[in-house]
Amino acid sequence: MADIKSYLKEKEKREQNQLNYKEKIRKHKLTALYRVLLVLAAVGALVALVILQYQRHIYTDYDTVSALSRETAGTATDIRLGDAILTYSQDGAHCTNLKGEVTWNRTYEMQDIRIAVCDDVAAIGNYNGRSIYVQNTQEQLGEITTTMPIRDLAVSATGCVTAVLADTDVTWINTYAPTGEMLYTGQAHMYDSGYPVSVSLSPSAELLGVSYIYVDAGVLKTNIAFYNFGAVGENQSDHIVSVYSYSDLLVPYIQFMNDSTAFAVGDTRLMMYTGSQKPVVAAEYLYEKEIQSVFFSDRYVGLVFLSDDTASAYQMDVYDVNAQKVGSYYFDVDYTDIFFSQDYFVAYNETECEIITLGGVEKFKGTFDKTVRLMIPAGGTYKYAIVTENSIDTIQLK
Repeated sequence: MADIKSYLKEKEKREQNQLNYKEKIRKHKLTALYRVLLVLAAVGALVALVILQYQRHIYTDYDTVSALSRETAGTATDIRLGDAILTYSQDGAHCTNLKGEVTWNRTYEMQDIRIAVCDDVAAIGNYNGRSIYVQNTQEQLGEITTTMPIRDLAVSATGCVTAVLADTDVTWINTYAPTGEMLYTGQAHMYDSGYPVSVSLSPSAELLGVSYIYVDAGVLKTNIAFYNFGAVGENQSDHIVSVYSYSDLLVPYIQFMNDSTAFAVGDTRLMMYTGSQKPVVAAEYLYEKEIQSVFFSDRYVGLVFLSDDTASAYQMDVYDVNAQKVGSYYFDVDYTDIFFSQDYFVAYNETECEIITLGGVEKFKGTFDKTVRLMIPAGGTYKYAIVTENSIDTIQLK
């Protein structure tokens, strides 16, 4: 009997020791967890502080990281082509990368040049001409020869080109492969669909947007038509998948931002369309002020107005791909160009630059020490290539 009592006491003691051991383990784990959570909270607070300081940091100057010489005629024009420089004149065009290397050079003779750009692809033609040259930042992709005079151009990121061509009593809207092969053709009659004043291809070349104007009973009207050259459009008459009519409104500009978002700008209205197969109206915005300029990226579109605020010369309203207004921004630079980069925009001219985030923070406002013809993001945070007539300088804000 004594042995049984001893055994039970010993068993109870062992069980209590096990419970105490488990409790110690539990407390140890909790302590370790609290330490990890404390460290994570401290790291999170530090990261938040760094981000906040970064967002609030104002740049006041810049360093020139590198400088490359270039030779360009003063009569030539420089534009961005992807992350490279497309330089063109009436005698020819060439492309230069940010290392100063000329990747291709093409000669021609043109008087009234028409250029269309999509991502890193450009199409170059001559108003009333019959030749279109297609190239990207690396190489020349092909040449297109038309049988009728060219009126307007649009190009896709794949190198396909839509050309508006003039005929005696009809306007042709033809789409070509970069090698010159005809892919699709259509007609526009002034008395029927109207005259095409603007065309835009989606980056994939599957969608085409056209703005037609016409007069009905003395009233100017606009039709925005979308064509689908893919499987969905095969089942539609003339590949038309959606049409939107606007009475007493001139819409001289239509543009795809990406494969599923397009916008059109009228003299008093912004229309945004979404859909990768059959674009539909996502939003419309009306204005009482005159639109001065339009700038866009694959994420944002900005409309520039003269400012009502005496402290600023200009106001830009920015919208995203969801057709939502991001905000209104005020700036003073008498811009020659504006571009979006990440979540901010850059307004600049030959001597001045102003950078404003979409959160409304002015990150930089200053002057260049050279006469700038073009400004291009150079791959780093607030790092740019500034292109002059004789050089390509890479700068870093500080």
